[in-house]
Amino acid sequence: MDCLFCKFVSGEISVNKLYENKDILAFKDINPQAPIHFLIIPKVHIPTLNDLEKTNIALVGQLSLIASKLAKEYKISENGYRTIMNCNSDAGQTVFHIHLHMMAGRRLKWPPG
Repeated sequence: MDCLFCKFVSGEISVNKLYENKDILAFKDINPQAPIHFLIIPKVHIPTLNDLEKTNIALVGQLSLIASKLAKEYKISENGYRTIMNCNSDAGQTVFHIHLHMMAGRRLKWPPG
């Protein structure tokens, strides 16, 4: 499999880890779109949100819980942060391994697109 995020998970490519447990990996985005831009991914390869199954419910829930943990740790929980998951190319997904973007550090505009 030629998935960039799977290479991060396996350690084949090193990444600036912020958090890791047996199911999840969080790291700084290599092309940040905000002063703070983290990615939170499951370690298991799931290409898009369309590929989720009922067995993935707890795993996907962990993504949000870890975002909340990181927000507190990086002291952005009070001012606010945005989480986004893109699904497929028209939505902006470029790495086909589901991931939660977490952005903060400035006032974010709405709508984003």
